[in-house]
Amino acid sequence: MTAPLRLLPWTTPEGGPCYLSTDSSESRLSRLADDLEAAQLDSGEQVLSGARAVLADTEAGERAVRFALTRAVECLGDVLRIAASRGARLPVRPRPVVSAREQPPPGCPTESAPTVTFKQPVTQTEPQNRRVTESKGQRATGARP
Repeated sequence: MTAPLRLLPWTTPEGGPCYLSTDSSESRLSRLADDLEAAQLDSGEQVLSGARAVLADTEAGERAVRFALTRAVECLGDVLRIAASRGARLPVRPRPVVSAREQPPPGCPTESAPTVTFKQPVTQTEPQNRRVTESKGQRATGARP
């Protein structure tokens, strides 16, 4: 079984997503992606602080507000990409599904009591965009087949 593709924190020159296929989360590209994600989150904290200061300043002009909003939108895009990437790498657990029980257990009211059952997890489909493949120190970038 191959590892799922990792959404990287950067895009192609055309703005499309990049993916990494690797056998190890400790590979050079994985560590580079981890470092860039950390830098993007740090930058987001600084931009948030600056944007709050601009919004608190009743004398701030339109240019300052537009600049703060532009930077905040860029950082929000980065944070959402990081969240999607990290969320896709979380272990998949069965999702509970609530359904009506045919007969309640003894001692329960006669009303239909809900019960929890588990469904098999939905498998993710692999993205059809670009990916980076890394194997034994080599890497290649290209469109998905």
